[in-house]
Amino acid sequence: MSGKISLALLASASCLCFAGEALAIDASPTTEPTVIYARQPAPLRTASAERSRMGGGFIEFLFGDLPQGGRYQREPAYQPQPDYGYGGRRALLPPMDPQQSMRHEEEEAFDPAQHRLDPRYEKQVVEYHGKESPGTIVIDTPNKFLFLVQGDGKALRYGVGVGRPGFTWSGVKTVSAKKEWPAWTPPPEMLARRPDLPRYMEGGAQNPLGARAMYLGSSLYRIHGSNEPWTIGTNVSSGCIRMRNEDVIDLYGRVNVGARVVVI
Repeated sequence: MSGKISLALLASASCLCFAGEALAIDASPTTEPTVIYARQPAPLRTASAERSRMGGGFIEFLFGDLPQGGRYQREPAYQPQPDYGYGGRRALLPPMDPQQSMRHEEEEAFDPAQHRLDPRYEKQVVEYHGKESPGTIVIDTPNKFLFLVQGDGKALRYGVGVGRPGFTWSGVKTVSAKKEWPAWTPPPEMLARRPDLPRYMEGGAQNPLGARAMYLGSSLYRIHGSNEPWTIGTNVSSGCIRMRNEDVIDLYGRVNVGARVVVI
């Protein structure tokens, strides 16, 4: 009998020891790695999804299948980031500044290389079967050509810029004066339309009359050069006939004061 009592006491002591160790293990803090997600709330501490059916306590501790790391486990509260319509891709280069883009477009719009002269407006010798005598200037306003009659059924043809709608005209004039690198004084009618224009501009490369000017009678009209050669072949002026500087220099050397000018 005393032997059985001793064994029972030993078993009870062992159980108490195991229970103390279990309580110590269960109470000890668990060290778990912390995962930090950018711009996300702190990880949530959630209970294990699978509950034991062993009643808990010492028996569950000895034989239960707890999740790794203890009774509880951490599950990150992660949510997929929105795509924002990029399909998972990002631009390799930053977008161009709007003002820079605008400047780029303006430079392209006024780049002379982008406005090559149409070959038909180049100076060339053509056939002429009209009634005008050699030395006469004939300006074909609709087709934007100036002809200098040569004789023998030939003429020199140049491309020109003519008046905008409402500023075209026709008639017969004579060359009343010729000037090299003429100064420019806008007439009152033009200043009324464009008060921002200068009242006077010396001759030179920036002068809108260009390298040469031939004045037509007592009118305000001229045949002159231009510092905007890309406007040749267009309706652009207030009634004057404009030419490329190299062409007006060539014509200037061939035409005398008093030459007949026919505008059609």
